[in-house]
Parts: sequence; C-alpha cells; structure tokens
Amino acid sequence: MTGRDGGADLAPIGNSPVVVLVRPQLADNIGAVARAMANGGLFHLRLVAPRDGWPQEHAWRTASGADRILDSCTVHETVADAVADMHHVYATCPRPRHIVKPVLTARGAAAELRQVTARDLRCAILFGPERAGLDNDDMACADALVRFPLNPAFNSLNLAQAVIVMAYEWWTAQDQTIPRTLMTNETRIANKGELENFLRHLVDQLDACGFLKNLPKRPGMTRNIRHFFQRGEVTEQELRTLHGIVTELALGRRLRGRLEPIEPA
Repeated sequence: MTGRDGGADLAPIGNSPVVVLVRPQLADNIGAVARAMANGGLFHLRLVAPRDGWPQEHAWRTASGADRILDSCTVHETVADAVADMHHVYATCPRPRHIVKPVLTARGAAAELRQVTARDLRCAILFGPERAGLDNDDMACADALVRFPLNPAFNSLNLAQAVIVMAYEWWTAQDQTIPRTLMTNETRIANKGELENFLRHLVDQLDACGFLKNLPKRPGMTRNIRHFFQRGEVTEQELRTLHGIVTELALGRRLRGRLEPIEPA
C-alpha cells in the first residue's frame, strides 16, 4: 500500500474482543469500522470473505489514522475459521430468525465481555454484511446474540455505527470518568471560606445601600442570598469578579454622594 503515514500510535489494550466483519462489501466501511474500533479501545480486526478482496486502499483513507488496526487485520474464508481460536462469540443481529439463543443488549454484552476477558478467555463479536446482516449459518457460530434497543420504527444502522455502539459500551463498561464535572480551566472551585468572605462583603454593601433596611425581613433575605450562592460550585475566579462588581457598585455610590441608605419614596 502507498500513501500511508502510519496513523495513530495504536496497540492492543489488554485482552480486548476481536471484531469480525462477515463478508463486508465496501472498503470505505471497513476503514470507518477501524476508526470506530480505535475510539473504543478495540484493536483486533478480522475479515471474512470481503467482497472486493483485501487489502483495499480506500479503507486506509476512511480510517482517519487508525492505520495500525488495518495493518494488523487478517482475512479468513469462513466465520468458523475466523473464530476458531475464540472461547466466546457474540453475533450482532437486529432480526433473529427462529433461533433459540440468549439475546443481550449492547450494554449487557459489554458487561459479559468484560467478565469473560478478565478470565483470560478470548472473545469475538460478529458483524454482518451491510445489506442483509448475518445469516443463520453465521449465527450458528455464536454463543449469544446482541440487539441494540433503538427506535423500533427505525433501527437501521450502517456497519461502522453498529461497531461504534459496541466499542462505546465496551469502553465505558470499565471507564471511571465522573458522569458530571465542572470545567474550571485555569481557576478552581472556591472553598467555603472564600465564599463566606464574599458573602460578608456582599451583605455589608447591601446594608450600606439600604437593600436590607427592612429589619424583620433581613434574616430571611440574607439566607436566601446565601442559598443562591451555595447551590452550585462557584469558582475562585467568579468570586473575584463578584467582589469587583460589589466594590465598584459601592464606589459608584460614593462618587455620587450616596453613602447612606436611600429612603423610600
């Protein structure tokens, strides 16, 4: 092959499942599958009887740098040959045809794959041809089927989309990323002492300008102000900005000779 730069520095990550494309039809789709695999930390790719032979230059063009997955890809004549060294085989199948096998969601399959591979056993996931999917003989090589719980009125996926769903579930099955965080860039979350310092500053100026002049309501009003700022994670930079705002508002009152609370009209 020509015109390749080696792509990303990809390598197998632990004992990851093998992706088996059964009778894939388009080189572009094979390359897109490699890209999807790389996103989910999958590396091992096998092709069963690709329609246009292998290798095919177009695959590297659509792999977006996942060249090493394609470089390491192997070709097999039959599904049985492609999975001969596997211990467990899962087959993606949107429409099982009178087959009695366990059926898992992509998430359920990923959880099982993690458990099985943790025992140092090898697993494969079969994906069928773009036009018709796996046939009964293909699925006879599988231990279980995988179906994606999508809109029943329209659950059509192309080959790379099907692979990215499984790759995503495989990756996230053990991912420790916190579901929600706050992007603070070059600042940090303010601690309670810093927040209390700002609240004192704010309340002092609210007293000075007369906003809290209704003494019976003052405790409730100050509590509400505190609740407002305690609801979320305020950053240190935001507090500095708010300090500046309050200071400038106070300075504006002084410049205009309005140092005392304003009497109601």
